[in-house]
Amino acid sequence: MNRHLKSAMLALAASTLLTAPRARAAVIPDECKISGFAVGCQAYTFNRFSAFEAVEKTAQAGGKIIEFYPGQKLTAEHPDVKLHHDASDETIAAIKAQLTKHGIRAVNYGVVGGKDEAEWRKIFEFAKQLDLYAITTEDTGHIDIIEKLVKEFDIRVGYHEHARNPNNANYKIWDPNFVLTLVKDRDPRIGACADTGHWATSGLKPLDCLKILKGRIISAHLKDRPVIGELKPDVIYGSGVSDVKAMLDELKKQKFAGNISIEYEANWDHSVPDVAQCVGFIRGWGAK
Repeated sequence: MNRHLKSAMLALAASTLLTAPRARAAVIPDECKISGFAVGCQAYTFNRFSAFEAVEKTAQAGGKIIEFYPGQKLTAEHPDVKLHHDASDETIAAIKAQLTKHGIRAVNYGVVGGKDEAEWRKIFEFAKQLDLYAITTEDTGHIDIIEKLVKEFDIRVGYHEHARNPNNANYKIWDPNFVLTLVKDRDPRIGACADTGHWATSGLKPLDCLKILKGRIISAHLKDRPVIGELKPDVIYGSGVSDVKAMLDELKKQKFAGNISIEYEANWDHSVPDVAQCVGFIRGWGAK
């Protein structure tokens, strides 16, 4: 690591880390919740920026939590250093300090996969160091390894769905029925990361998918879309056809305790006001 970057990270950590709240693994504290849900951003919303900037922008939008993804540049000043499960202890300390500085809690990491048990163990160790609630993956081939580590680390895993790929019949995880078949006989801490936007692109009604996966939803990438059955940019909650209110009602009915990550894939360079309106929609829903 660059000597100056290391010094800056250690200084930031020293100034704020001692005040960082810590909670039991695999629990999201009530102070991270809005209208009963842990609400914030998937850092991919701010993929034009660094992970440190994503934390700050999440706070600016009114979010309480963040879901990191692997490979994002850590800071604008040092884009060669990435947020990744290979991160050094100094980098992890600096991430924690940045979270504390902006009052944001990291709760999830993904979409990520491991080439073998050794890498998957490294992913879980990284998640443990950050006190994460869950990990998000599409790695169906290593589910036996994942289940073993879920039991060892007490960290949940949610299987994410990208959209249906007509050119790849082997890609089945877009289908909530397939995800349910994959996880239903596994440890209850293994389930789905419900990506309502990709479901819509696949021609599925997101609310129906949530109902199919009842009791096995670990986390959510909550999105509103203008149409069902086409790939279109996300829209502010309540302005599309995904029926965000009904989805929130359903998650409440299911006693969903995971994170709602706003993964807003539109207006990439200036999305904070749009994300803030999505957060506001959830606040308004909870006030009724």
